[in-house]
Amino acid sequence: MWKRMLYTWVFGTLLASGLDAQDLTGDWQGTLGAGPQQFRLILRIAKRDDGGWKATLSSIDQTPDWGAGMPVNSVSIQGSEMKFTVGLIGGAYEGKLSADGASITGTWWQLAKLPLQFQRATKETTWRDPSSHVVQLIAVDKDVKLEVLDWGGNGRPLVFLAGLGNTAHVFDKFAPKFTDKYHVYGITRRGFGDSSAPATGYSADRLGDDVVAALDALKLTQPVLVGHSIAGEELSSVAIRHRERVSGLIYLDAGYSYAFYDQANGDLRIDSVELQSKLEQLRNSGDSKQLIQELLQMLPRFEKDLQEMQKDLETRPAPPPSANTADIPSAAAAIQAGLQKFTDIRVPALAIYAVPHDLGPAAFRGNEAGKAAFEARDAARTEAQAKAFESGVPSARVVRLPRANHFVFFSHEADVLKEMRAFLDSLH
Repeated sequence: MWKRMLYTWVFGTLLASGLDAQDLTGDWQGTLGAGPQQFRLILRIAKRDDGGWKATLSSIDQTPDWGAGMPVNSVSIQGSEMKFTVGLIGGAYEGKLSADGASITGTWWQLAKLPLQFQRATKETTWRDPSSHVVQLIAVDKDVKLEVLDWGGNGRPLVFLAGLGNTAHVFDKFAPKFTDKYHVYGITRRGFGDSSAPATGYSADRLGDDVVAALDALKLTQPVLVGHSIAGEELSSVAIRHRERVSGLIYLDAGYSYAFYDQANGDLRIDSVELQSKLEQLRNSGDSKQLIQELLQMLPRFEKDLQEMQKDLETRPAPPPSANTADIPSAAAAIQAGLQKFTDIRVPALAIYAVPHDLGPAAFRGNEAGKAAFEARDAARTEAQAKAFESGVPSARVVRLPRANHFVFFSHEADVLKEMRAFLDSLH
């Protein structure tokens, strides 16, 4: 009897350790849902430097940017049992690895329970991006490579840069519309998608340097840079410090304070960094008269920033109950901390703004008064920034699209195409 128990224990231990030792790295594909509403998922698993596991979960059918993926946290693999959570959407998964290591069968929890089986992707079964681009990784810094998409075409280079949290794949359908007259590229910044994710290097100027290094590697002459959202800071950084390198800039709802800082409007994120720096200097300085004067000049603007933030918090829609802001990727937080002031833009520019932003039907559901208040504040703030950009960047054409989504190239594609083509045709 004891021998039988010993054999059972030994066999079980070997089996568990064997499954745990399997190479689970790579892509796993599954389909979530039942009936007509089904979503294809890609679970990308990799080893961390400390020997643990890390992963991202991408939904092919629910987002135009399949390359971004959501960070998976709390990945646990114990023998044949696998568990992980996705804090950003409040989802969790528990599954069991098959004996042959080819599949994981389990359950997904997010508001409801749904069965979800992942199959290990093979050369024959792996999902392939249908967009007509060539993908390459280009070195831009020590141990840092960026994913670059090349949609082809002839003519002046047109380089697309994505917003915060997105990859260049967000332009998979929009960018190829310009290949008739331009050679079109897309760059995924460090920290996202298949680009390297170093611990440092997320200041606006460093990200701008990454773009310039990519342009050098691609041997591009006088490209036009097209940036969505936070990419406006990279456009401005490159244009101010390397004016001769670019022939034009296109800001797709990207011309906000991180791209053009207006003293009259201010920005709490940027102002707080400067305030903290000066307070630190005051703490360590023996001669503080000048610093005190500078701080006194800053305080009224900082007070205005705080008042604006307080009003925003009172009218802003609450995040989904499943979202966990503590799970925001560290690269995104580092970029927010690395914002800079840009003011002297002397390159031909097109800035398209959504005024006010269309927040979608889910926002403020059942609270029409709150929705109206938020839209009024959003419209006033965006219009103030658009006017500041107009007066502060004489070379700019500023376009306002009423009730456009922040992703203006999706919600108002025809308008954006028209404005971009007219601007591009005007460049020498």
